[in-house]
Amino acid sequence: MKAMVLEEKAAIETAPLQLRELPDPQPAAGEVRLRVRCCAICRTDLHVIEGDLTRAKLPIIPGHQVVGDVDALGAGCTRLAVGQRVGVAWLRRTCGCCAYCRAGRENLCEEARFTGYHADGGYAEYAVVPESFAYALPETFADVEAAPLLCAGIIGYAALRRSNLPAGGKLALYGFGSSAHVVIQIAQHRGCETYVVTRGAGHRELARRMGAAWVGERAEDLPEKVDSAIIFAPAGTLVPPALAALKKGGTLALAGIYMTPIPEMDYERYVFYERDIHSVTCNTRADGRDLLAAGAAIPIRPHTTTYDLADANRALQDLKADRINGTGVLVMG
Repeated sequence: MKAMVLEEKAAIETAPLQLRELPDPQPAAGEVRLRVRCCAICRTDLHVIEGDLTRAKLPIIPGHQVVGDVDALGAGCTRLAVGQRVGVAWLRRTCGCCAYCRAGRENLCEEARFTGYHADGGYAEYAVVPESFAYALPETFADVEAAPLLCAGIIGYAALRRSNLPAGGKLALYGFGSSAHVVIQIAQHRGCETYVVTRGAGHRELARRMGAAWVGERAEDLPEKVDSAIIFAPAGTLVPPALAALKKGGTLALAGIYMTPIPEMDYERYVFYERDIHSVTCNTRADGRDLLAAGAAIPIRPHTTTYDLADANRALQDLKADRINGTGVLVMG
């Protein structure tokens, strides 16, 4: 199979992913193999490639928003069928028996393993995944539409839950990339007003087209207090102004897997009056199933830009430089 392989961590500007011809992977017991149709790119892929996240497997095939058709079943697999279209997300294995797993909080499992980080992912023509961590995909979504939902969508949905946004409330989004452009559709479907802060002119234009009540470049310019906020940009400097923009009792969700240091803050100005800060740690499978069901009912329509598999370095360079509106998706063949 053809695959884009990372041998050593490096800045994406150096094009560290190399196109390789590798043996097709074989599913172990309890695993299924997918013939990959497409795989969306993600800022987490950048964090893996550039070394912001440590302890990754090397060499590694990145990619964790994978859409494909099951083409082989490992021993003991009975839930999925050959030919069925499924998706693969970031979370790919948990212990299933710890206190977190038993409480429905498997995203906090100490033994959790992740696609494109601990095991090879979807920047390839084939991928394997434990059967119980593959998602059946609603027919509502074309392949390229489904791929961004498998991380950007799921994490955005989890962050929206953690933000405690009330019905009809006001939500501020900091950063308007892949996740935020999914979240805005869910929030507006629920009758909420959205306010967007983002540096990129193209991102601001997309937010306006998608119906944001206000769009600006600077967090300090937000015109009014909001009930809830989500920071998608990996910038800790956004935390104080995002807290300052919350109403009393409001909630700030931090959606990134990586964030630069948060500055020292004055307690009374930024945290007092029962403002909450909630981080978001990957997702549970229930989050994924709920997002796919909600997304199909709305229906969510992700904005996408497609690239050939061999152009993965260029796609990630465009992502880092904020040249993609919505989500970049690698298409096979």
